[in-house]
Amino acid sequence: MHIIDLRSDTITIPTKEMLETIINTPLGDDVFEDDPTVNQLEEYAANLFNVEDALLVSSGTQGNLISVLSQTKPGNELLLESQSHIYYYEVGGISAVAGVIPKLIDTEHGLISPEQLEQNIRPANIHFPEPTLLSLENTHNRHGGVAFSPEDISKTAEKAHELGLKVHLDGARIFNAAIYYNADLKDYTKNLDSIQFCLSKGLSAPIGSMVAGSESFVKKARKKRKMLGGGMRQAGVIAAPGLFALKNMRTRLVEDHQNAQKLAIGLKNLGFKITEPQTNILVADVSGKFENSTVAVQKLEELGILIVPFGQTTVRFTTNRMISEDDVNEVIEKLEQI
Repeated sequence: MHIIDLRSDTITIPTKEMLETIINTPLGDDVFEDDPTVNQLEEYAANLFNVEDALLVSSGTQGNLISVLSQTKPGNELLLESQSHIYYYEVGGISAVAGVIPKLIDTEHGLISPEQLEQNIRPANIHFPEPTLLSLENTHNRHGGVAFSPEDISKTAEKAHELGLKVHLDGARIFNAAIYYNADLKDYTKNLDSIQFCLSKGLSAPIGSMVAGSESFVKKARKKRKMLGGGMRQAGVIAAPGLFALKNMRTRLVEDHQNAQKLAIGLKNLGFKITEPQTNILVADVSGKFENSTVAVQKLEELGILIVPFGQTTVRFTTNRMISEDDVNEVIEKLEQI
């Protein structure tokens, strides 16, 4: 049976060219900061976002946790959107490891507005934890891959700075957002203190993410990375395909967005209620079609279509480099049959 895997863009495998970069790449010990390939990747990433420095980390989850650890103290308050990946899918690391208290803010589309931020900031009081860091997410996973413009991110970040907060951006899929808005990546980091972005997912590198920001931030982040067991040795074998992905795979994300749009049209024509996709994530309500999301996932798996539950009656389809336009057509045809 032909399997069409729409569970996530994390299932992408590296290209032959990516793997070939590993063979002859020069290596060193990255904890001593003398792996030339890692250094090249970090310099390229910092220049790409117009920040002072960048750091290779093993995953987006580790990158987010390192960013929180580097900008807070135990007992501080971290403000974030209530459906944020950092809160929802990262095993409670912000509290278990960083010791911060999450302050959740509900939004309609995933981005905390300057007005909401001002309404939710705590005044100085001996009874309250100190609000220290704001975390934003772009694109926003649980809001259906919605993308936010550099201008909207900057407005909220400016307000956060006025209120004495630092600002971190979980930009795991920031390249999808930049493609959607045809935006310069440098515009996204104008008012940020840190950003995390993935080399895997849509870019298809086999492993790795980056955190980036000021030189002083990355110096702290490097030490926190070591504390978490993320100090890698000959990490050039990771950096080489990551650098190739960063240089060569960003523009291809348009294909994923187009396939998500095509899938959305097909699902709507079949009577599914969907969240209109902006990028490569499509959330569909299966009520009226299936008993619940668990049943929907099982029925589609029987047809060779892999998706994930996203709520009691919602499921998520995520287009990626491994999914072709023909695959999308096949998904629609199979759903027509049931």
